[in-house]
Amino acid sequence: MIVFNRDVVRQHRDRAAGAIASHDFLLREVAARLLDRLDDVTATFPIALDLGCRAGLLAELQDDHGGIEYLIESDLSYRMLNKASDTRNALVAADEELLPFAEASLDLVMSNLSLHWINDLPGALTQIRRTLKPDGLFLATMFGGDTLRELRGSLSDAEIAVEGGVSPRVSPFTDIRDAGALLQRTGFSLPVVDTETITVSYSDPLKLLHDLRGMGETNAVVKRRLTATRRETMLTAMQLYRDNYADAEGRVPATFQILYLSGWSPAPTQQKPLKPGQGETSLTKILGNEEPDQ
Repeated sequence: MIVFNRDVVRQHRDRAAGAIASHDFLLREVAARLLDRLDDVTATFPIALDLGCRAGLLAELQDDHGGIEYLIESDLSYRMLNKASDTRNALVAADEELLPFAEASLDLVMSNLSLHWINDLPGALTQIRRTLKPDGLFLATMFGGDTLRELRGSLSDAEIAVEGGVSPRVSPFTDIRDAGALLQRTGFSLPVVDTETITVSYSDPLKLLHDLRGMGETNAVVKRRLTATRRETMLTAMQLYRDNYADAEGRVPATFQILYLSGWSPAPTQQKPLKPGQGETSLTKILGNEEPDQ
């Protein structure tokens, strides 16, 4: 099923490339948190890939983190990729939906807030796993289903009130349960998915829209409305945002749910969980709730 227009995703990133440094604070913060998690892994990674690198934040921040010896930076947008120019790294313009990397050629694949624009996420994850060497690591962040809930609600309510209907204005996001199931379904070993929420405070919701455009994160849904939003609808949406979410100082929140995904390419040397009933210690005994002998 085609949900996103990938040409539009690329166009949005091309447009944002020139001033991305003025709007990348969220991308930068999540990139730093992703690399912090990489520090928890003792393995080294001779060849790593940053998939959907935009302007190369992971490469920029990587110097403070060990384990990566050589990094390939890849993005759908050629203009964005030029912003990531680093003579130490290879730059590859490529679509995440059709990876040009050989099977079992990479030790690590990272992706920071890019996978939510992929139409066939199971297919992309399968390709990622196949590019990893045995016991290679996949580590990624992506937006979860609670992201931009305030904006979505305000736009929907305004469009219903002014125009009598609703059109897709904010992209759909993956649920945490679905993300975990996808890692298992696509063959990753030891899959882990967890989440945290980052709330950004704005003096005005219009500044949120400005940042989303500046990050290249505006609507690319195929069935999105192609005509300009009516002025009355947008003004109503922004007023609803203020009325429903502003704090005592008049500032409004923007919620970003961040999913952290990790999984390993299968290898014979990896630990495997015991089958049910094979444990040597009773959980009841550990918790101190063991029933007395009869």
